[in-house]
Amino acid sequence: MSYVSGALLEPDAPWVVHPEADALVQSLVREALRRLPEAEAFRVQLRDQTGIRLFDILDHVIVPSSHVTREALEGVGFRVSQGERCVAVHERALFPDVIVHAGTRFTLAVQVESVADFCAAHQRDVPLHGAPGGTYRRAEVWANAEASVMVVERHGHVGFDVPSHTPEQLLAARHIEETFRCRPRVFDDPGAGFDHTEMLVARAVEALGPHWSCALFLRAEREYWQRRNHAARVQKARQDALGLGWCNDDHHTYDASREWFHRTIGILEQLGFHCRERFYAGAEAGWGSQILEQPVLGTVIFADIDLAPDELEGDFAHAPHLQPLPTLRRAGLWCALHGESMLEAGINHLECTYDQQALRSQLAAEGVRMMAPFSSFPHLYQELTEGEWWPVRSERIDALLTAGHIDEAAARDFRERGAIGSHLENLERNFGYKGFNQPGISEVLRVIDPREFVPGAP
Repeated sequence: MSYVSGALLEPDAPWVVHPEADALVQSLVREALRRLPEAEAFRVQLRDQTGIRLFDILDHVIVPSSHVTREALEGVGFRVSQGERCVAVHERALFPDVIVHAGTRFTLAVQVESVADFCAAHQRDVPLHGAPGGTYRRAEVWANAEASVMVVERHGHVGFDVPSHTPEQLLAARHIEETFRCRPRVFDDPGAGFDHTEMLVARAVEALGPHWSCALFLRAEREYWQRRNHAARVQKARQDALGLGWCNDDHHTYDASREWFHRTIGILEQLGFHCRERFYAGAEAGWGSQILEQPVLGTVIFADIDLAPDELEGDFAHAPHLQPLPTLRRAGLWCALHGESMLEAGINHLECTYDQQALRSQLAAEGVRMMAPFSSFPHLYQELTEGEWWPVRSERIDALLTAGHIDEAAARDFRERGAIGSHLENLERNFGYKGFNQPGISEVLRVIDPREFVPGAP
């Protein structure tokens, strides 16, 4: 994902694989690894201890002009800048940016959540460039005459130069992050919850801009989700042991009721997200998704909602008065049981990129099991951990029973067992593929519908 242009494709653009670009960039990375034994050792450690592939968390690579030409990069789909710094960006695929220079050394820039945490985990006493708590930090952690590894952290920064921040900005960022982490989520009136959240986001954007604010907001969202998901805590501890954090996040999934979907979208748009494409699982499934992308952070949101067939043709993401459907489907029932993702429930699942086979076997050894994969292709693999079960408040069950959305047997089961809540997703992407598998998503979201786990539900 480019951090230079902040470009975003038009909604509904087709996504394809880019094997030639993948082969070129992979060859450059292999050459850097060959020249620096510490880098190769880290690649193996990363895979064996966390299931993460080094290639998936590369922010950018710096290569000598003797090893790649502008024409070669452009020939496989990269757009190459014309300025003083030659930067190649692939806007239709997920590849690290490539910086071509006149020197002789290779550099692999690895993106992490915290440079300081990485250096502490690996006992690297090296200079850290960039203000603590700022939008961009970096440090060179291993190097010889031929190659180096640099770790970088980004919180809404565009480019590769260390920015300057005023003390007031850094203090504001710290306060805003604390506000997002501590914000109230349980409201008797969801409208009041959305009003409060919008107000907090507006203040953050006014102080820091949308991109920095978005990075802080999503970090707080992941923390809230992680506290309520065992698989997430297990895997986060494994990644933190190497100082990584959630550096490999691909997308976050939010569920929203029809009544509050437009408010969910509005908050995400305040934070710099743009609507990208839409999914519809079909009339029988009765749900759909608006996919949004934050072009500077390079992250994606899946926002799920119950939909009627004719609503896909309109702008359902911004419709303020979607009428209730006769029957709650997956997203609607999940929200009725647990609350809105933007408020009490938190995100449904976080999707991160891994070597899917490695992660599955490693988590199995930790007692964390996976559901059946819902995408299994050379370019895309997706599977969820078995769901975290959450208790359901009795007043929510009573309301569903009174409205006829569940029967007595389902109500009794929800009271006794709770309902499926959240997951961690094991995701592998290859050949730069940036899209998703609509039939597979349709199937898995049918499977994790709370009705699939209770007897006697309509």
